[in-house]
Amino acid sequence: QVQLVESGGGLVQPGGSLRLSCASSGSIFSFDTMSWYRQAPGKQRELVASLAGTGSTNYTDSVKGRFTISRDNAKNTVYLQMNRLKPEDTAVYYCNAEEFIVTTGWNDYWGQGTQVTVSS
Repeated sequence: QVQLVESGGGLVQPGGSLRLSCASSGSIFSFDTMSWYRQAPGKQRELVASLAGTGSTNYTDSVKGRFTISRDNAKNTVYLQMNRLKPEDTAVYYCNAEEFIVTTGWNDYWGQGTQVTVSS
């Protein structure tokens, strides 16, 4: 069973930066897509950024130009660099990985989440 462990969250002032990390217990080569989601209090979980095995990326409109998703295959880790943070970015951020296995279909893995709070 694959485990994903997020780190890097914390309290930051508006305009500041944070880098979130998601370390996988297994090789990230096996994943079709790795993504970051977030959930603010009272709101639904939303997709923030995704990175396909092909290298293509996708971002929700509110973070385009500010957030960057990347991967380090040697470390089996995916990152989310967050710049020019805003109070509305405050949420619990979750790492997600998806893999498709021909015999069993899709597997979906989640981390435990890391809190990001943007406040002065």
